[in-house]
Amino acid sequence: MAGAIAAQTGVDQVYAGLLPEDKVRVVKELAAQYGAVAMVGDGVNDAPALAVANVGIAMGAAGSDVALETADVVLMSDDLTKIPYVKSLSARAQRIVWQNIGFSLFVIATLVISNLLVGVPLPLGVVGHEGSTLIVVANGLRLLRSAPA
Repeated sequence: MAGAIAAQTGVDQVYAGLLPEDKVRVVKELAAQYGAVAMVGDGVNDAPALAVANVGIAMGAAGSDVALETADVVLMSDDLTKIPYVKSLSARAQRIVWQNIGFSLFVIATLVISNLLVGVPLPLGVVGHEGSTLIVVANGLRLLRSAPA
């Protein structure tokens, strides 16, 4: 079965029928050879390898509780074609988080400096701070616009 899935997905190296400790060994070897490694699994036997991999991806619908808890990402639809979407979504999320952190620091610094130089009244400072919070939330909500293909 592993060979058939590999043929459909374009994978050129297949490791099948491995014990949990063998899976961990293979993940470590691949990490040493290629750098970052993602491991996809769904069972209790996959949990150690999911934990060792740089990114552990569990297949959620049929996955065991241990695999779901250990993994970094859970694909609820059990569809491997969603992995590129997950990768692009995580990159977008990271960019938006850094945008929000930068904007928040700018607003706080502006409010502190304004208060020290001009003496901003408390209600105006609260409105400025809470208004920036709404902008940060709205910026984060942009992630909802991208739907998987």
